[in-house]
Amino acid sequence: MVICIKMIFLLFQNLPIQHMYQIFVNDKPIVLTTKVEQEHGFKNYLLSKVNIGKVIKELNTTSLKSVRLIGDKDEKLIKKFLKLLPNVVAGGGKVYNQDDNVLFIYRNDKWDLPKGKTEGKETIETTAIREVEEETGVTGLEITKPLQTTYHIFKRNGKHKIKVTYWFEMKTTFDGRLYPQENEGITKVAWLTHEESQKALENSYANIRALV
Repeated sequence: MVICIKMIFLLFQNLPIQHMYQIFVNDKPIVLTTKVEQEHGFKNYLLSKVNIGKVIKELNTTSLKSVRLIGDKDEKLIKKFLKLLPNVVAGGGKVYNQDDNVLFIYRNDKWDLPKGKTEGKETIETTAIREVEEETGVTGLEITKPLQTTYHIFKRNGKHKIKVTYWFEMKTTFDGRLYPQENEGITKVAWLTHEESQKALENSYANIRALV
């Protein structure tokens, strides 16, 4: 569901303040900053004048490691960036069980954390819990704290959009059977130990690695 900028920033009020923003195009970051640095493996563009389509193409088709978009005020960086493309808001969970293992899903040949788009007028917390339940079969979820928000750009029906995912740490005493949501492309659900999680992250996404 595409949500307007105003609604997104109402959600920001209840989440931790972030001081650096990275928006991923696949595993390459677009970094929002107010500091201009000498280009070395990356390019600088002015946020106010950037052609975001050109930036996405460069990251997808060249050896460029990242792009830095330069703004003039820290507190306005993400607000200005989110105006460049339609936004899709999602909620997800980093879930711990009684053994301190973390709940992972396997989708599109990569390990991931359960998440999904908001529906109707539900709160982002409700979205996160519902999506974890639907994608994994785990119930009895309790949110313990909000985590950092992640951003990535994806293409759907020929158009680029920014997915804004609000993450929450959760706990549960659930010890029943896990049910991957196959109609969402999930082929496996597993509780992973710390060591297993680190191994799984080698075949995951940059924003998930930063989160875990």
